[in-house]
Amino acid sequence: MNRREMIKTAGMAAVGATVLGVPMTTMAADGAPTQKKKLMVIGAHPDDPETIAGGVMCLFTQAGHEVVCVYLTRGEAGIAGMSHSEAAAVRVKECEAACAVTGARYIFMDQIDGNTEVNLQRYKEMREMIERENPDIVITHWPIDSHRDHAACGMLVLDAWRRLGRKFKLYYAEAMSGDQSQMFHPTTWVNIGPVVEQKHKACYCHVSQHMDDLYSGWHEYMERFRGIECRCKYAEAFALHTTAEEIL
Repeated sequence: MNRREMIKTAGMAAVGATVLGVPMTTMAADGAPTQKKKLMVIGAHPDDPETIAGGVMCLFTQAGHEVVCVYLTRGEAGIAGMSHSEAAAVRVKECEAACAVTGARYIFMDQIDGNTEVNLQRYKEMREMIERENPDIVITHWPIDSHRDHAACGMLVLDAWRRLGRKFKLYYAEAMSGDQSQMFHPTTWVNIGPVVEQKHKACYCHVSQHMDDLYSGWHEYMERFRGIECRCKYAEAFALHTTAEEIL
């Protein structure tokens, strides 16, 4: 494929394998990675981080790196017939279960599902959270998205990346491409075959979202299609936000 960056991970046993440029196999004598990195995945709702980048999260935690899963909202509007507080309580528990599967630490921000804001205060909150955590890599929503919460999340993270001096790598991920993410063109593919069952288990922790229908109707198709592009069975795809210096 004629792409600027193609990353394949044949399995955790592959010598020198990397994911998003981070070694997955170089370990010290005690089993810890010699250069431990922090990956942060920022999604608009509970289940977004797991569905857009759950495979990468599992690969990172298996290799001993730190993974932080950030939820912009608590999914308050995501369960029909429930109040915002009732739905949030259910979905927070689902997030906790999913993070137990992926091995990620979770953070909840305080925006409201279906009513997310992009303003000076929200820009500040996102920037300060990312600055405190000081990640090496951040994955978030592709900002051109028909779901307003996804688009808002992507724009807030993009602003933080710029104002923090672009000191971490920023990747965008797709959500239900064609219906939600629009005009998404990956630069980077990751073979998630070795951890696809673990990813699916984490996604299915979000019971309230009827994952049987959602996964079979959207996410599995995306994983298989990106796998065809990556010449493997299952893959996740990302777009790296490059700067002029990196390109040149």
